[in-house]
Amino acid sequence: MDRLECMDAFVRAAELGSFSAAGDALQMSSQLVGKQVLRLEQHLGVQLLNRTTRRQSLTDFGRVFYERAKMILAEVEAAEGMAAETRAIPTGRLRINAPVSFGMRTLAPRLPEYMQEYPEVSVELTLSNRAVDLVEEGYDVVFRVGELADSGLIARPLNPYQLAACASPDYLKRHAPPKIPSDLVQHECLGFSHTDLRTQWTFDGPEGRVVVPITSRFMADHGEPLLCAALAGLGIILQPLEIVQDSLKEGRLVSVLPGYSVPSRPLHVLYAPDRRVTPKLRSFLDFSIRVFGRRTT
Repeated sequence: MDRLECMDAFVRAAELGSFSAAGDALQMSSQLVGKQVLRLEQHLGVQLLNRTTRRQSLTDFGRVFYERAKMILAEVEAAEGMAAETRAIPTGRLRINAPVSFGMRTLAPRLPEYMQEYPEVSVELTLSNRAVDLVEEGYDVVFRVGELADSGLIARPLNPYQLAACASPDYLKRHAPPKIPSDLVQHECLGFSHTDLRTQWTFDGPEGRVVVPITSRFMADHGEPLLCAALAGLGIILQPLEIVQDSLKEGRLVSVLPGYSVPSRPLHVLYAPDRRVTPKLRSFLDFSIRVFGRRTT
């Protein structure tokens, strides 16, 4: 029995909630995951998971063992990282988290370049608009949009996130286009539920910065549903330029409030200060700064 492999299978099953999900993450069958967990239980002589036909949960001992096993696996990975650092060749699994729209439209198209440059690195990318806990959830790096809380993480600034306000020609035929930001109170605005864009939009113009309260009949936690709603003529969208730029070029969306600009939002790549900067982490940080770093004119 390979105890580390069995521990890894158990930890993944505990974190992901099923043998099937753990098998997908470990690239093995759910049956093999179950066998490895069973072997570990037999080796320990203690049950780690309560199993029913519908769900599984940790036993009291399983919860304690899970925390210790996770620490052991992290130490093993750190030791392997030290060996990799000695070889100075980026290698191993790199876990990345990014906001959905940035991840889909900006990061994912460029990741193949990184993987071709560093063929010994495998990448696990998850997309979420919630603020994940980098340390607790085991990520190597996370991308975050917006002002940063004092999390203790090391943040590298990237090119600021540009936003644009626009609507479909059909919507603007049925509603007089807004001339000043305060006109938006008379319009249907499509709200993004994960930030202050849920309740207010900010513009810079001749009179300075203006903050306008907005109301939304349709609200979503991803930019893509908001784009669909805007294209269908449901209202005005305020989202990153990368989401709407193709529709603007094709004329399916039209910019509104052309005399005003939307303040850009900061974008950072973050990592833990106490995490060893292994070659894989260093290589990805360098890649991110090179590809997504602040542009100079």
